[in-house]
Amino acid sequence: MREKIAVTPEARLLTRIGDEELERRWSLARDVMRTRGWDALVLQNTNDWLGGYVKWFTDIPATNGYPRTIVFPASGRMTVVEMGPFDHRRDLQGGDPLHRGVGRLVTTPSFPSISYTTAYDAKIAVESLAGCRTIAWINPGALPHGFVSHIEKALGPGVAFVDGTEEIDRIKAVKSPAETALIRQAASLQDSVFEKVLGFIRPGLRDIDVTAYAQDQALVLGSEQGIFLGASAPVGIRSPFMPRWAQGRTLAAGDHLSLLIEVNGPGGFYTEIARSIVLGRASNELKAAFQSVKEAQDYSLSLIRPGAKPAEVHAAHNRWMQERGLPPETRLYAHGQGYDMVERPLIRQDETMPLAENMCLAVHPGYETEQLFAVICDNYLVEANGVSACLHRTEKRIFEI
Repeated sequence: MREKIAVTPEARLLTRIGDEELERRWSLARDVMRTRGWDALVLQNTNDWLGGYVKWFTDIPATNGYPRTIVFPASGRMTVVEMGPFDHRRDLQGGDPLHRGVGRLVTTPSFPSISYTTAYDAKIAVESLAGCRTIAWINPGALPHGFVSHIEKALGPGVAFVDGTEEIDRIKAVKSPAETALIRQAASLQDSVFEKVLGFIRPGLRDIDVTAYAQDQALVLGSEQGIFLGASAPVGIRSPFMPRWAQGRTLAAGDHLSLLIEVNGPGGFYTEIARSIVLGRASNELKAAFQSVKEAQDYSLSLIRPGAKPAEVHAAHNRWMQERGLPPETRLYAHGQGYDMVERPLIRQDETMPLAENMCLAVHPGYETEQLFAVICDNYLVEANGVSACLHRTEKRIFEI
């Protein structure tokens, strides 16, 4: 008889963050909690695109729209509530190698699409909040109303609720050496995927064929999640970023395609890269537009340093664009990245968090007209005296094939 060998859950992980890194995060969070007098943090995410809080605390992402709830106490072990059977409880006592730092793991089958289940996670969380006098919500604006209202009503007027997001965001935005190493791997992975796409793309393929190939290559290289936006058009007609449901066009000779690779790399950290590919020759107009956004990127990078205020960088970028007859940015052209595709600080007029050393920023100025879509995107780290060298090695140019 062949001996059966058990496969432990942690052995299935693509990339595991170190115990020391998790301990560092917990320690920083608890320092803030002690200073503010918070007894517990409560957070919930449902995806690993824009739901990085639970990943940051536990090294396990929320996925597929399913809620993952964390109660993080000022002392002691976490309670985690996640998708699974009704009232399935595991007392881990902090010793589980997959669910590190977790005391209780409880499952319940709740779904954001089913209104009457929104309080299921909350009922379990309430059990772990007994005795707390001050509770801090993390990103409460993104939490389900039913979840928040149930907890607040169940615990009653004797418990104070505050918003702890700002303090946790400031910690999360500054990357440790371990996190920076994984961010660099994510950028390198994206460079490799883009290089493979250049050898694959050709007339006769649909846009979705190109992005599906890119996704396959990214997954094989260690990516876990993310998006590939791309759309083709004849040169002279704009080719904007489009999601999968709008990637049905077939490429022809002479066409161009704008491709955004925004996937996470090993360990779940996001970076992003964007370039234009032409199946032939780019027009002088397209080349000039790309040169403009490349220069805009360089200008913004010259303003980025510790202590810089994002609103001032954004205003300077818009003045630079308008002085050259280009449209100002009214959405978002640069922002932090980490476990979220988009995280603070935003380089925008409404951001209050100053830049700090060891933040990771995606910088992607662009503009569009009916005739063209001009874009560039790369990642940089904020260093003591400015920005790092570009984390992506892909040349900053239009690629003509």
